[in-house]
Amino acid sequence: MEHYTNLLAKPIQSYRPYWAKRFGSAPMLPMSRAEMDALGWDSCDIILVSGDCYIDHPSFGSALVGRLLEAQGFRVGIIAQPDWQNADAFKVLGKPNLYFGVTAGNMDSMVNRYTADRKIRSDDAYTPDAAPNKRPDRAVLVYSQRCREAYADVPLVIGSIEASLRRIAHYDYWSDKVRRSILLDSKADILLYGNAERALIELSHRMAKGEKVADIQDIRGTAFLRKKIPEGWSEIASTQLDRPGVIDKPVDPYEMKMGKADASCATEVKSEQATLPEGTQAIALVRKPKADRAKQVVRLPAFEAVAQDPVLYAHASRVLHLEANPGNARALVQKHGDREVWLNPPPIPLTTKEMDYVYDMPYARKPHPAYGDAKIPAWEMIRFSVNIMRGCFGGCTFCSITEHEGRIIQSRSEASILREVEEIRDKVPGFTGVISDLGGPTANMYRIACKSEAIENACRKLSCVYPGICENLNTDHSALIQLYRKARAIKGVKKILIGSGVRYDLAVKSPEYVKELVQHHVGGYLKIAPEHSEENVLSKMMKPGMEAYDEFKAMFEKFSLEAGKKQYLIPYFIAAHPGTTDQDMLNLALWLKKYDFKLDQVQTFTPTPMAMATAMYHSGKNPLRKVTADSEQVAIPKAGNVRKLHKAFIRYHDPNNWPMLREALQKMGRADLIGNSKQHLIPAWQPLSGKPTTTVRGQPLERTIRPRRVSEIKRKYS
Repeated sequence: MEHYTNLLAKPIQSYRPYWAKRFGSAPMLPMSRAEMDALGWDSCDIILVSGDCYIDHPSFGSALVGRLLEAQGFRVGIIAQPDWQNADAFKVLGKPNLYFGVTAGNMDSMVNRYTADRKIRSDDAYTPDAAPNKRPDRAVLVYSQRCREAYADVPLVIGSIEASLRRIAHYDYWSDKVRRSILLDSKADILLYGNAERALIELSHRMAKGEKVADIQDIRGTAFLRKKIPEGWSEIASTQLDRPGVIDKPVDPYEMKMGKADASCATEVKSEQATLPEGTQAIALVRKPKADRAKQVVRLPAFEAVAQDPVLYAHASRVLHLEANPGNARALVQKHGDREVWLNPPPIPLTTKEMDYVYDMPYARKPHPAYGDAKIPAWEMIRFSVNIMRGCFGGCTFCSITEHEGRIIQSRSEASILREVEEIRDKVPGFTGVISDLGGPTANMYRIACKSEAIENACRKLSCVYPGICENLNTDHSALIQLYRKARAIKGVKKILIGSGVRYDLAVKSPEYVKELVQHHVGGYLKIAPEHSEENVLSKMMKPGMEAYDEFKAMFEKFSLEAGKKQYLIPYFIAAHPGTTDQDMLNLALWLKKYDFKLDQVQTFTPTPMAMATAMYHSGKNPLRKVTADSEQVAIPKAGNVRKLHKAFIRYHDPNNWPMLREALQKMGRADLIGNSKQHLIPAWQPLSGKPTTTVRGQPLERTIRPRRVSEIKRKYS
């Protein structure tokens, strides 16, 4: 098997620029015809449509993609947060010469617009002044329809996290059903999934040379529709391949090795041949040669099947995740009616040189002037931060980072990162000397990779750090330590903070890193994400046990004390995750009470498309192991009152949650946790601000409780 670094992957900076390169770089990519006129353009080659406002900074997808295509010589215009009620807003830049590129923005539009309880949000961090309702539900679908209405003959390319996670049949939490691939509903010509720079550049140049988008079906990281499987391809049913029984054993079920049964058969044939009567001849059994992996496609159960059978849905999810390594993944196909949704293997990760090329573009590093002095929360959050890497090998089942960006860590060079720090110092208004983050999806995965390229490319594990740190993972943090030291030594930089989450089970493998982090890069608080305290739940999340948290906490406190600093860990937890019972949440609440954590922000599990935890939520099965009708059942807290209760357990200190918790504790037989001492989880009294109260042992009791109920509580707890 070829390794992904040896596969044919043309460097993204090596293409011959398109003829429009002569126009040079625009101060800001145009959002109006007036700006196009000022640049001397008669038309745009590519128009990007985004659900986010336009901020010319590499942390925002439309800017990164736009500048990348501009560097390839294309004239790129941006239609940001258009009015989707009619097609007029999609005509403001005229007809693009090559294609419309449609995205929902940096976030899935449904996650952006709705809370975990399906309530519409009152603000939008990616909109000027956080104004709500500036993007539609299912933005990719709506924008695609309007693009077709504006110019029906213009090719339509969709991408971003919203399209990426909906590339096959997927469970949709907001409608509580399995929806078909977004390719069909959007009527797009092609979908680019994951970090799509490589695919986007190749696609654009080939279309510029006159190739029709319908004929471009060989680019990795793309999905499209077909009528049938092409000639020359061999098809394998996914149900024949789903054989690993545990997730921590890197078995390749596609490897056609001779097993014990085959060996015994061969022995029998040999023995029988030795005793054949004279004049007879045995026919040798010849194994079929191993098929060409590059021409094999794995067939997932059809949309109609997974929509009706949650077990098949969980199986399909499992197979898709096992086919995610660029080094060994095969093409996938899933039938939708009479059409085939075809997924080419994942894109080849970018090299460090290519990552530098992407991030070294001439970004203006500010919002478009059209927004005036409006405050844009997402911009305020990242304006002084630097993205040093992408990807995550954690594989947490509830998170879409691994699914979207991949498990292979793609890191920028030290020189490129330091240049960006200097650019922030010199260009970004309001810089006070503090860099708010040097990080990425995970702060401390920079330059960490498998010790062996061969092992990495053959591996099919879902995580490199669960159930423990893989012995083949190089956990050396020295490159990151050196980067921190050089960054904070830059003239004009007073402080480098680490705002990205730290993978603490990885960090404890390098005490030197923890010391460097704690003593120089923590601004009083450091956020980490244990997510839960109970092993039963953590195993469904693919998160480490609390032993790793305790080890990191001990190091954190030790190094803080040595530096003479009072610093605190801020843990994050998830309520109502698949596999969680009421007892698990009570145990977590008692853990929080023990360590006196009173958390204001609590994340309630939201089933996002394609996540493994979403497959658990929908099916009640555990796709981390082989899925069958009789396989492990997972407890699913689906009911709204159960989800609210689980959230209330984490916020046990909030008086608004006490009535619900009292009722739950009584039903659970744990009324002993209700009382007015420090040993109790919640008090028996209920405050009612500004109104008269009755008291029990000097503690106020809600006056609005019926007198009979008051007397019952007095007898029970006094």
